[in-house]
Amino acid sequence: MSSAEPAGTRRSRREQKPSRAGRDLKAAIGVGVGLGVVIVATLLVKKESFLVVVAAAIGVGVWEMRHALTQQGIRAPLVPAVVGSVAMLWAAYVHGPGGLVLAWCLTAAAVVIWRAAGPLDGAARDVLGGVLITAYPALLAGFAVMLLAAEDGVGRVFVFLIITVCSDVGGYAAGVLLGKHPMAPTISPKKSWEGFGGSVLLCVIGGALTVRLLLEHPWWVGVLLGVAVAVAATIGDLMESLIKRDLRIKDMSNVLPGHGGIMDRLDSLVVVAPMVWAVLTLLAPQAL
Repeated sequence: MSSAEPAGTRRSRREQKPSRAGRDLKAAIGVGVGLGVVIVATLLVKKESFLVVVAAAIGVGVWEMRHALTQQGIRAPLVPAVVGSVAMLWAAYVHGPGGLVLAWCLTAAAVVIWRAAGPLDGAARDVLGGVLITAYPALLAGFAVMLLAAEDGVGRVFVFLIITVCSDVGGYAAGVLLGKHPMAPTISPKKSWEGFGGSVLLCVIGGALTVRLLLEHPWWVGVLLGVAVAVAATIGDLMESLIKRDLRIKDMSNVLPGHGGIMDRLDSLVVVAPMVWAVLTLLAPQAL
């Protein structure tokens, strides 16, 4: 009996084969372009509409985190976490750091009160899980909203997004082409030191250009910001990988073909946001 396969079957298998980075590259690029169009359009038309996009993404991210935690029997209160997360973003946009911190404290209190109405068994785990999902991603995302709230907020958000994308693209390209030395093989086997070098290089270039051209601040601020973003984005990726490995899941969900879940795309962004806000606040303050 012949072991040869029909040409159509072989072609189908080749088409379904994922890239070396483990993604369905065509789907990932298509979804990425679509998300980019939405983000750019909302920022250019009316920046408050971008706030709605962020709130929707974070709401889904909170739901994904909550669902992932159920794999270990942790049932974090969902309603106060989602409602509180939206309130935190609004408070960050209107009232700045003080509003963000106050809203997070009130959200954490609401999580405790909501869970206290249920049975005591597992209450401590559920409360801690609820506080976790209000901090990661919602509290961290509040720093991106504070970037938006500035007078030159659209430019600051573009700087934040472009440099973070540079980290992802630089790390992906260098990792696929040159990656030989794993950075954290037990957490993320595909993440390499060569990929990290690619992230740093492209982030520095992207930072120098965007800070100078979009914010009209010295290029060296962008270089420092680029290095900080590459480090923060890498930490964010590793954090997400560690959480998923501990929970024994591959992706947070499957809402984004080729990417997984919303949190699989927000992992580096939410960790980078506080870093960008801090560096730009200190070294590139907005004009009075």
